[in-house]
Amino acid sequence: MRSVYIETYGCQMNLADTELLFGHLGSHGYRRTDDPAGADVILLNTCAIRERAEERVVGRLGDLVRYKAHRPEVQLGVTGCMAQHLRDTLMTRLPFVDFIVGPDAYRRLPELLGNGAGDPQVDVRLDRDETYADLVPQRERGVRAWLTIMRGCDKFCTFCVVPYVRGRERSLPAAAILAQVRQLAADGFREVVYLGQTVNAYRDGDVDFGALLRQTNAIGGIERIRFTSPHPSDMTASVIAAMASCEKVCPQLHLPLQSGSDRVLARMERGYTAAAYLDLVERLRRAIPGIALTTDIIVGFPGEDEADFLATCVLMRSVRYDSAFMFKYSARSGTKAFKWPETVSEEEKSRRLQAIIALQEEQSVAINHALIGATTEVLVEGPARRHEGWLAGKTPQFKTAVFPANGASPGELASVRITEATAHTLVCAAA
Repeated sequence: MRSVYIETYGCQMNLADTELLFGHLGSHGYRRTDDPAGADVILLNTCAIRERAEERVVGRLGDLVRYKAHRPEVQLGVTGCMAQHLRDTLMTRLPFVDFIVGPDAYRRLPELLGNGAGDPQVDVRLDRDETYADLVPQRERGVRAWLTIMRGCDKFCTFCVVPYVRGRERSLPAAAILAQVRQLAADGFREVVYLGQTVNAYRDGDVDFGALLRQTNAIGGIERIRFTSPHPSDMTASVIAAMASCEKVCPQLHLPLQSGSDRVLARMERGYTAAAYLDLVERLRRAIPGIALTTDIIVGFPGEDEADFLATCVLMRSVRYDSAFMFKYSARSGTKAFKWPETVSEEEKSRRLQAIIALQEEQSVAINHALIGATTEVLVEGPARRHEGWLAGKTPQFKTAVFPANGASPGELASVRITEATAHTLVCAAA
């Protein structure tokens, strides 16, 4: 059997795609290896969201090519979003790469690999019908499984390259998704996380995302259900009602904001205003008491002035997010905003970023400190990294909790009492 080594860069959807690649290649006679030095095939499954990630991949490929120097038969390739995004320049920059495969061409990968030595193999065609619903991912054992239920995106935000590298929205059949969840439960997974660029836009005939959550909630063996990332415009009454009524759907939501300024939101073409976003937050908190909210925020978008930035700070203080992913704007070729002149210097972007990081840290500490003394349920994942003899897991709100080992095993639910808290971790004792 030929061996394959894969490194993954980017979001959780890329990690799910790597599991898909391992499963598909495994069904064609390839075995997985964690050692690139002995691999027959080396793949870098890549992200195109930020330029820095692409440069890391280019540098890593330059490092990995040494294995081809010793064994010319080794095949080195790039898969995923970066392959799609830089399809016209990758072969020029990296002439030693044997193949480039976009996100909709994974099915053809065994055929491309089988072609062996010769001209580089390239397949970056987008396919509006490809969902990989019939392919079985190869997952490592654990308590949480990530399941892609839709691919692509129809939103075309002006800063985002995703619709151009992953194509348009298409949903997997609900029956196929539910069959996978039943198999995950049988395999010992206790939590399932549904993935999609705009996951709450899911629809298969009459089954919208709220209906899918309710059907998943009825499957035995699965203790928790999560999803990421939804779009605020698709957070319908059906989805909110399902979150409120399904006991397995966790009270936690990643709700990307990007900016608190209506002017910037309009330039981003996000499809909502700050007031509409705040109204959605109010409806969520009214329907799901105790829900934890996280978000994405970009600073320094073209045209963002100090008033726009302060509007973001005001909205952050109003919502009080449990945590946030915060970034400086990075222009991506192929997007609408790429053609716009940068109006915020790198120094000012850094200042604004540090300001919102400090604001979020302050809020995260306060929110977590307010939990001290409360009892919560933790899905045990394994040993804690920094506390020898302790265990770690996630609360229903997806907060990391650590506590002394008390006989609990991965996959079990442990009741603990919160005794200390930082911005990122809850320290607990047995309840």
